[in-house]
Amino acid sequence: MKTNFSGYRRRELAWLYLFVAPPVIGFLLFGLAPMIFSIYISFQNWDMLSAPSGAGFDNYAELLKDEKLYKSLFNTVYLMIGIPIGMLLSLLLAILMNRKLKGISVMRTIYYLPVISPIIAVSLLWQWILNQDYGLLNNFLWEWFGMKGPNWLGDPDWVKPSLILIGLWGGIGGNMVLYLAGLQSIASSYYEAAEIDGAGAWHKFTKITVPLLTPIHFFVLVMGVIGAFQSFSQIYVLAVDGGPEYSGGTIVYYIFQHAFEYFNMGYASAAAWLLGILIFIVTLIQFKLSGRWVYQD
Repeated sequence: MKTNFSGYRRRELAWLYLFVAPPVIGFLLFGLAPMIFSIYISFQNWDMLSAPSGAGFDNYAELLKDEKLYKSLFNTVYLMIGIPIGMLLSLLLAILMNRKLKGISVMRTIYYLPVISPIIAVSLLWQWILNQDYGLLNNFLWEWFGMKGPNWLGDPDWVKPSLILIGLWGGIGGNMVLYLAGLQSIASSYYEAAEIDGAGAWHKFTKITVPLLTPIHFFVLVMGVIGAFQSFSQIYVLAVDGGPEYSGGTIVYYIFQHAFEYFNMGYASAAAWLLGILIFIVTLIQFKLSGRWVYQD
């Protein structure tokens, strides 16, 4: 009996390892191995055609002296202005969608559609919408308000606000779903007790809804910052060569240029590791500070 059980246990473990093997092998081949190789190549000069040659810390030294790097970091941080705006709009939208109305599920689906839409196709669509001469937005401003719209993607002062607008349109739906789940998890007894004490809608919102949703706020904030640091696809389509005066180039676009346009993979790897360390530090700070404002029920 003991032998049969041991044989069954071995077969069970064999099937376990069989199902776990593909993602583990995939991570080792396409995740861990390139990561380790990028550390090595960040200390080399490599154009992906000839053999790598030793560079020591030269890539990192040049990186920290490049003004374009700091411009790309500034652009990336500037785009994070859209994070708190998106959080507020997503919360308000979730409150509107948290109603038992006929067809509300359809409305929720409509607001969520931008999240699952192909980002390149959406970016091309926005390229037409924001066109200076015949774009829908400028035509709307002229027809309804008699205003001549700006050159959204051609003026250095308007490129980043345009990218923030596009990011808001594409991200509100996903955060709305998170907030909607949070709202539906709040016990009605909190609101009933507040009503007995004479609390109005504003007090219930600020004293009950917002504090009890702080774990959602924290998750959306952390993921939003990480996502902003990794912004690339929309910039690649809408801000050609980083936009006018490099006003739309983000840090990931900067890395892409050095890797696949200038064929300086060693320098790009050094920049990628700098970005990874920066994301880690910022995320760690967010977690350290979360204890001061995230409410755990």
